[in-house]
Amino acid sequence: MAGTRTTRGRLGGAWQRLRAAGGWARPRARRWGPKVLAVLGLTLACYAGGVATTSLFPTTVETRHYRADVRLSALPTLTSTLHSPTSFGDIDLEFTSLLPAPGVDATVQVKENITDVFDDRRVSISSLQPSTTEVSAALASAVSGVGLRFAAGAVGVGLVTVGLVTFGRRRRPSWRHVTATGTAVLLAVGGTGLGVWDSYQPRNLSSYKTSGLLGTLRRNAGLLGDVEARANQATPYIKNLLALSQALQEKFVPQELNQPAAARFLLVSDIHGANQYPVMQSVIKDEEITAVVDSGDLTNFGSVAEAEAAGIFTSISRLGVPYVFVRGNHDANSPTDRAILRRMARIPNVILLQPNASTFTEATIAGVRIAGFNDPRWFGDDNKDNAAKQQPSVDAFNRTFAGRDVPDLVVSHEPSAVKGVDHAGVLVNGHIHSDELEGNRIGVGTFTGGGTVSHLVEEPGGELTGQPYAFDIAVFGQDCGLTSLVRYTYRNLIEGRPAYDDVTVVNGRTIEKDRPSGRVCRDLDGVQTATVPAVPEGSIATPSSTTPTLPGATPAPATGTPGTTPRP
Repeated sequence: MAGTRTTRGRLGGAWQRLRAAGGWARPRARRWGPKVLAVLGLTLACYAGGVATTSLFPTTVETRHYRADVRLSALPTLTSTLHSPTSFGDIDLEFTSLLPAPGVDATVQVKENITDVFDDRRVSISSLQPSTTEVSAALASAVSGVGLRFAAGAVGVGLVTVGLVTFGRRRRPSWRHVTATGTAVLLAVGGTGLGVWDSYQPRNLSSYKTSGLLGTLRRNAGLLGDVEARANQATPYIKNLLALSQALQEKFVPQELNQPAAARFLLVSDIHGANQYPVMQSVIKDEEITAVVDSGDLTNFGSVAEAEAAGIFTSISRLGVPYVFVRGNHDANSPTDRAILRRMARIPNVILLQPNASTFTEATIAGVRIAGFNDPRWFGDDNKDNAAKQQPSVDAFNRTFAGRDVPDLVVSHEPSAVKGVDHAGVLVNGHIHSDELEGNRIGVGTFTGGGTVSHLVEEPGGELTGQPYAFDIAVFGQDCGLTSLVRYTYRNLIEGRPAYDDVTVVNGRTIEKDRPSGRVCRDLDGVQTATVPAVPEGSIATPSSTTPTLPGATPAPATGTPGTTPRP
């Protein structure tokens, strides 16, 4: 009993000391809390003052043919973004880094002496484009000018704050006020400078975007594609905008992204019965596409007759490149309907990633591995608990491919389906008629603006406009990793007034974080397919369950074993 009382006494003493320590800490927290908040508030005020100063007194930089007014922007939409507005569209370079930075707004003007160049009718993009030395000098001038103005604005806010304190107290400010103000100024200037330095590095470029008419003309084959041929019919002013766009790319785009491509995949989805394959064929030719990847909803009502009447199957057969396909929820009219799949299997250039419930196909195109699975839903289902309906198909795919090499590209129709895939380099889905980008998941918009039964949106003027047309081009490098994703959106194709909303080039390394290693992909590797029997529930996949097709051989028929005759 005595020992128990001693132990209780010790615990009681410790508890009293802990309470005393807490009682000492609480008043200190109450004293320091408002002071810390005041310093943070003053830091924000200094930051705002610095940004405002750069806007009121922009820094002017020049090259031989251009002049730009450079200022910082506090708009959240322009965080870590280099924004250059022009009369024919905007140029946006977006960066991703650990520290955010204020946006940089560079309003570019053409200098008067440009008319001397335009006197020569043979003026070219290269003759207008600023050199790397010019761009570097202009950037150095912009950094120093904007930095000094920002610092002056932040210091000005600090001095005004000290002056107000002096006026309010009717005596000289204390050293604490001066220290707090100095700390706020240093935090604003130092933090902003560090954020700018960390963000605006070529290695951190996440996307390059052009909009409006400039986006239409700037749609090049890659990050640094040749724009000379595309500008032959352009006016001189458009030419100098293209030259500026090219110069910015050469300065900020990481060089490793400009290596030769092994494969260029055209990602499309949600055709919905509209035969716009002549447009697709034009894109395939212009952009040197290796293969088309269609993530489903070829039809509206799951009817073969609907697609036959529109000439879709014939048009697919004439594309001249492999057409990789998974079924969408509009490509069947019952849980067991496989009519669309059977009809697609008869087209020589079509590769079905899941020909039937018991078989998958793994396609290797130019060394890039592609796999996927069908949407189990059908046209006319109850449209409830759709994510839960995907789970059995997701589980079957994961079981089957658990013992195989990780696919570089996994395709299915609905977002909830690909989100459940265990292992993949890049995920691709359609279904929602809008382009998305979430981690390594690429949501592809509708290639046909929603197709023949698309919904229309009434604008304020009373005019009905359809959904935006969209497609993506996924470029894979010779290391078998995603190099870049080029995203196109446009409107009014059927009305005969195609107008690009924007063209965005996304750094592939920001999408595919886990890069493949030890592999080489080449555009000469051709097409190979392997039939992969589905692994039943409760079984374990084995790597020996497939037989790959030899290079240049025909892919396996939809319901049979791998083919052995040469592929055309």
